[in-house]
Amino acid sequence: MPRLHDRFWSCPCAQRESRGGRPRAGGGLAAKGAAMVGSSAPGPAPPAARDSRPAHGDRGAGAWHHDLVQRSLVLFLVGVGLALVLNLLQIQRNVTLFPDEVMATVFSSAWWVPPCCGTAAAVVGLLYPCIDSRLGEPHKFKREWASVMRCIAVFVGINHASAKLDFANNVQLSLTLAALSLGLWWTFDRSRSGLGLGITIAFLATLITQFLVYNGVYQYTSPDFLYIRSWLPCIFFSGGVTVGNIGRQLAMGVPEKPHSD
Repeated sequence: MPRLHDRFWSCPCAQRESRGGRPRAGGGLAAKGAAMVGSSAPGPAPPAARDSRPAHGDRGAGAWHHDLVQRSLVLFLVGVGLALVLNLLQIQRNVTLFPDEVMATVFSSAWWVPPCCGTAAAVVGLLYPCIDSRLGEPHKFKREWASVMRCIAVFVGINHASAKLDFANNVQLSLTLAALSLGLWWTFDRSRSGLGLGITIAFLATLITQFLVYNGVYQYTSPDFLYIRSWLPCIFFSGGVTVGNIGRQLAMGVPEKPHSD
């Protein structure tokens, strides 16, 4: 009886494999597996794919910085214009008194008031949309230039009322201006970030004003809140809300700041 070993070697396919005619089945599968593994190994990215992303990021960063400079300049000019008009009104009504030696400009005001107010307006106007973006609560209430212009008009009216209206005492005037300032926020803002920033701006600006008056830079007539008038925080609050709305409107359609991976 022939053995199984002899039958295997007598098979024609086995004889062809032993002569080198066709590779064995195991060897063929191993070669195909090695080829597949070699083809799937990750290789270096093409030069074009590596170079395209940094160029796009540079263009986005350049556009963002250019827009930031433009908005800062516009807000600075708005702050300077409002300071000249409103400070002139306060001086004419003898609410704010400057020393005679600093009254040297054509607008009868101290030279440092417009630049300081312009810088503050630029900071506040850029801060409002930044805080909205950080909190994830974009401001969408009455986002149009007509509403912004009406807000500016109401703010000028509040400032005019603080200088011209006569009340029995400063407490009544302060309460009236506080109600008008809150009404301005409710009419043109209605956001929690706007309310919080307005209160913070009013607090910080009041402290700075107290420091300036204490050091004799200028003074207020009939001070009733330490060295200043008690209604001044209301003016700062409404001014912060107004400049914040201008900054938000200028930031509409601005691309977000690019982030590096």
